[in-house]
Amino acid sequence: MSQRKRSKGLGCSQMTDGEVDCIPTQVERHSQDQVNELVQFLLVKDQKKIPIKRTDILKNVIWEYKNAYSEIVKKADKILQEVFGLQLVEIDSKRHIYILVNKLLHAEGQHLCRGKEKEKMGLLLVILSFIFMKGNSVKDSTLWEFLHLLRVYPGRQHSVFGDVRKLVTEEFVRQKYLEATPIPLTEPPEFKFQWGPRAEKETSKKDVLNFVAKVRPFLGCGGGHL
Repeated sequence: MSQRKRSKGLGCSQMTDGEVDCIPTQVERHSQDQVNELVQFLLVKDQKKIPIKRTDILKNVIWEYKNAYSEIVKKADKILQEVFGLQLVEIDSKRHIYILVNKLLHAEGQHLCRGKEKEKMGLLLVILSFIFMKGNSVKDSTLWEFLHLLRVYPGRQHSVFGDVRKLVTEEFVRQKYLEATPIPLTEPPEFKFQWGPRAEKETSKKDVLNFVAKVRPFLGCGGGHL
């Protein structure tokens, strides 16, 4: 009669006659629970467009199954793609930082403009367009001047966008839509803005230009600078 000998793989037994018999184990069932929990964790993070760190995933979800981290993340990513149309993308390989990218709505920036964030994302697309048309990089003072032409004043509270300066320099930067880099030897300190990794992953230069072509008639005098 054949006897089982537990192998290193999860749920697999090596038979004495050389055959491999894989049976779901309690560890495997628990690891599937971690996959489902990770999917929920990533979806919650994506609601606020917060970049996700590997350390946070390990700390909050996969702490008991660190050795199975890669497999659990791979399975969670498959569920996200097949069920929600989202893809888990690593934007920083050194610090292992991820974002969720919408793979379903990839036409003319529509995926950037959904739900309650539509107005903010519309402003973001205008800013991304301006940066692109200015050679992929603009000084903060140049950006503020451009927004001023659109009657969006960084120094004032906007009825839709709230604190515009904070929205651009903190929220959009934290969400990785924009990158703000200090310009050396400037007093007072100046920054330059560029596209962030989330913007690069979620949209394209063509999408942004198509968006600008549609909204330019509504931009007034500021449209001539795009």
